[in-house]
Amino acid sequence: MSDYILVLDEGTTSTRAMLFASDGVLAASAQQEITQHYPQNGWVEHDAAEIWEKTLACANEVIPKAGGAALIAGIGITNQRETVVAWDKETGEPLTRAIVWQDRRTAPFCEDLRVSGHEAEVRARTGLLLDPYFSGTKMRWMLDNVPEVREAAVRGTLAFGTVESWLVYKLSGGASHISDASNASRTLLMGLADHSFDERLCDLLGVPISALPHVVDMSGGLALTDSAHFGRTIPITGLAGDQQSATIGQACLEPGETKATFGTGAFVLTNQGDKIAKSDNRLLSTVLMQIAGKRTYAIEGSVFVAGSLIQWLRDSLGIVEVASETEALARSIPNSGGVTIAPALSGLGAPHWRADARGVITGLSFASGKAEIARAALEAMAHQTFDLAEAFQADGTGWETLRIDGGMSANDWMAQDLADMLGIAVERPVFVETTALGTAMLAAAGAGLYGDLPGAAQAMRGDLTTFEPQMDEATRSERLARWRKALAAA
Repeated sequence: MSDYILVLDEGTTSTRAMLFASDGVLAASAQQEITQHYPQNGWVEHDAAEIWEKTLACANEVIPKAGGAALIAGIGITNQRETVVAWDKETGEPLTRAIVWQDRRTAPFCEDLRVSGHEAEVRARTGLLLDPYFSGTKMRWMLDNVPEVREAAVRGTLAFGTVESWLVYKLSGGASHISDASNASRTLLMGLADHSFDERLCDLLGVPISALPHVVDMSGGLALTDSAHFGRTIPITGLAGDQQSATIGQACLEPGETKATFGTGAFVLTNQGDKIAKSDNRLLSTVLMQIAGKRTYAIEGSVFVAGSLIQWLRDSLGIVEVASETEALARSIPNSGGVTIAPALSGLGAPHWRADARGVITGLSFASGKAEIARAALEAMAHQTFDLAEAFQADGTGWETLRIDGGMSANDWMAQDLADMLGIAVERPVFVETTALGTAMLAAAGAGLYGDLPGAAQAMRGDLTTFEPQMDEATRSERLARWRKALAAA
């Protein structure tokens, strides 16, 4: 019986193949790091061919552990959203490096569109802001600056897609050029009420609609793999952008339920049901789910720097040798000694949206050491999340509890600090890799292992740990005052 789900989890720094049993238990996994390219200040790139080759290698490493491809009921793909790949439909090869979601090179183009008065229309149509974060302006940059991309567009062989689209194309042997609705909703090229990319938005950004994928559901029979890859065809039955997938993996399937993922960045989504939510506080509206053509929407707050701050402390400053050391360092002192970090290493996301902001560390003295800096870095997670909580509250979507996940959420000190600063209960699943789990749920329902997504979520979601707030108001107020001062200097 085919009762395993293979999830391909395409992160910013690595690719993983994760094999899930039908009850949601992780049976096997394989992982390889993705090379980060930083050709200029503010530029971040990936090699799309490397992503494909390493993803395929990871998949072929874990499939035998299921007993072979015949026991895989379906494949799910979840991905770093907004990262853009350009390839040639005839050769199936990338035309240039992928531009990663963190990349800020299109800030001048976004500013030109904003000055020309287009942001109000774009925001009303797409739920997004004119920011380099989103995919469409990256596509336009490739067309303007990469001759191979421009020439493919003239020939009619250009294909654009986010990472899930690229992988489906490769897995299907070029038969399927598709993108799921959650990823498509992050491009600036599809209205929230639309079910395909929009000619007017494409014209505004200068992106040929003929190069874009077909927009599809997130669960069901979406594509088939080429039998050459795994010895037989396997249906691709689940697709989701990573943050939508984590929201599903946390079983936030009812309006008002909220999750926060702390990975490379930090992303908070609140389920809004079938209504297209509008924000007056610079939060984003996005597609949470599309199944059988029916849409569920979410409000989202995106923080650009979370786990990447700890990676920077490790790799650039040598404060820690491994990320997990930050918890012991934070616990070794009663407070940060006044040290505060505003981690705007690639600008500030929601609710500030300042592409020009840069990171600052304030409150340093001769008494400041590794412990103070590490603790301040972890405290920055709660500070940024607090700003989002205020914006959500102002939009009428206050949080009653917060469900957290992602690699950083395994840090008990940080989880407790979130509960303390937010003043609400914070829930963490025992299995914190809910991004992959959410796509496993979508793929399991899409493959027919469960009757619907709620049934898959009920069967596959695991146990929880809850953190209750303990901090007094004076301490919280002092922390926030220091944070706002640091933020003003960023």
